[in-house]
This record gives sequence, structure tokens and C-alpha cells, in this order.
Amino acid sequence: MNEPRRDLPQSALTPGARDEHMGEGVESDSARFREFDQVRKNHTYRLAESDEDRFDEDFEVRICDMGAALEGGVAERAAFGRELGAALEGIGFAILTGHGVDPALYERCERRVVELFEELDEDQKMRYRAQRHGSVSQGYFPIKQSSDIHPDLVEGWVFCRRAFDLDPEVAFEESKFWARSGDEALFRQLVQAHEQLVIPLMQSLLLHLGCEAELYDQRLTGTNFGLRLNYYPRIEAAEEELGAGRLLGHEDVDLFTLLPAPGQEGLQVWNHASRRWVRLHAPPGSIVFNTGDYLQRISNDRLPSTTHRVGKPRDGSHRERARVSFPMALYVWEDEVLDVLPGLPKPHYPPIRAITFHTRSTAKFYGADYAVED
Repeated sequence: MNEPRRDLPQSALTPGARDEHMGEGVESDSARFREFDQVRKNHTYRLAESDEDRFDEDFEVRICDMGAALEGGVAERAAFGRELGAALEGIGFAILTGHGVDPALYERCERRVVELFEELDEDQKMRYRAQRHGSVSQGYFPIKQSSDIHPDLVEGWVFCRRAFDLDPEVAFEESKFWARSGDEALFRQLVQAHEQLVIPLMQSLLLHLGCEAELYDQRLTGTNFGLRLNYYPRIEAAEEELGAGRLLGHEDVDLFTLLPAPGQEGLQVWNHASRRWVRLHAPPGSIVFNTGDYLQRISNDRLPSTTHRVGKPRDGSHRERARVSFPMALYVWEDEVLDVLPGLPKPHYPPIRAITFHTRSTAKFYGADYAVED
């Protein structure tokens, strides 16, 4: 399937989508937006980093080698699932090695992200201004406009399945989604490489939870995803004095996210045990893996969707050079139902359609009228 199953009004990212909760800027905290959460999130945090933040310098996110899971059978996948599941139940994040994706592909993609944002002028980018399609706003997000609740110092560009030539039966028009010829082909290599990991990862997690390994195979074959290209320009002194953050504290609204290890420090993860932030360091060529709200819901809170953000590196390099990242978020199609997995005790949540779940959650970023109800 190359298209989401329904189009929806394009109300997001327009003045009419903002409501009374939005626009509190760098002083906002998560408690102001708790009404939008569709899974349990009991802690409160300031969206932007501040001098009052405390860090857990001793905690290290677990590195999990998935080589045996990819090359072996059920037993190897189950063993990997136990290791990965233990990491995720602890903090919701893990670092994947042995995944088989060529690090040279990540290096080419990183260079291309820089070129995309630095070589195009604002008028060229704004021709692809983000619009809503299905559950997800897709296209270009100018700096300070990734959401309505905080002026993030990042430009973003979101490409979902429909933006890639992945279905030979559907006529594909590259210029409809891509400002530069050739970019689609490169990033299609990236999403296809990551798609090879999706079912093995999900099967491993299902085995860890005591479920049938193939339960989600059909839903994750040709499913929707969001590849987000992020460009964080160097931060000017005036912006730094105002306290704006590179990317606000948030949880991912997806099943899980695959993030090639960024080259610059900045990713910070909330540790519920210590109630401090953890600076995540991942080896070059590895993948940072984290669970999102979808997976927290269907795992009955066993696999938490953990708060994270992008802050300023301690070496001050944010004043000298840009930072880039290109996470890929995995969804299910809008009409799929998110239900607590079979065999898990005392479900905390009733079944809900993915489009309702997703848009209720992301309404905190785009305004209350973004939500779609059944």
C-alpha cells in the first residue's frame, strides 16, 4: 500500500489549529499537555533543557547485538528479544549493533541531509511546506515550527511511504515530494535497509512478551513509516540566551524508531529510576532504537515510551557547526486497531483505532482540532 487509507482536513500547522494551551515557549512543561496523552506518563518535565537539569552520568544505554537474531531461528530471536526487552523495560532505549546496514550508507545520507537544507533557499523549501496526510503531517517544517508549543531550533522534512517509489503498481512523481532529483533514490535505500529489520525486531519483542512471534508480520509488511530529516543549525548567542532548545522533550508517537547514531552529542533520555537525564552515546554505525506510544499501549505499559530531547553538546560545538539526524518512525496503517497484546494481564487500555490514537496524541503539538474521533 502506497497511500494512507483516508485523507483528512489539513488543519495542522495553521493559525486555526492553535488552542489556548499552546505557545508557552521555553517555560512550558509536560503537565500542561497531559490531557493529550494516550498512554500513562506520570512524570513531569520542562520541555526545554535548563541549568536546573540533573544528569545521570553513570547510566549507560545497553548495546544489543542483533546479528544472531537476523541470521538464526526462533531460539536466537528469542534470546535477542530477552536482551532487547530488558533494555527497553528499563529505559525504553537500546543501541543496536550487528544490524547489517552499511555504515557508508549512513555517511552518504548525512552528507545529503546537509546539502538538502543548506543548498535550497527558503522559497524552494516552502513549496513543500508540511501538510497533513492521514495521521501524519508530511513535508517541510521551517525552523521553530516543528510544533506549536515550543520554538525548536531545528528544520525538519518528513517523508512517509507515499514519498518513495516503493510500489511498482503506482505511478510515482518524484518532484511531488522531493525538491532535488536523486534524493529519493538514496533515502529509499535507507528505508528499505531499515525495513529489513522491522519484522525481526518486532518478532523478538513479541517473543519477549510471551506472544506469537508472527502476530504483527502482516501489519508490518508494507506499512507506513515517517523518515524525518533533521537539520539543527549552529546556535547563535542571542538564541542561546533566550533558552530555546534544539528539540523539545517528547515521546515518540509510533511503534518504534530507528535512528542511525548521530555524530554530535545532544540526544538526552529521561531515566525514570534516577529521575535524571542520560546523555546517550552510540558508536558510529550503530542504530539507536526506542519504543513509542503505540508499543507502550499494546504492551500494556511493559515497554515504555520514554521522554527524550536534543540538547546542546557540552563541548560547545553547537556554536560552530550544524547537527543532523534522520530517524525513521514505524507506524501501522490508520484503520488498524491498537489492542493490548493477547496473554498480557489486566489490560490498562481498551482497543482504539490507530488514527484516533495517533491524532489525539499529536494534537498537543498542532492544536486540539487535529484529533480525529471515531
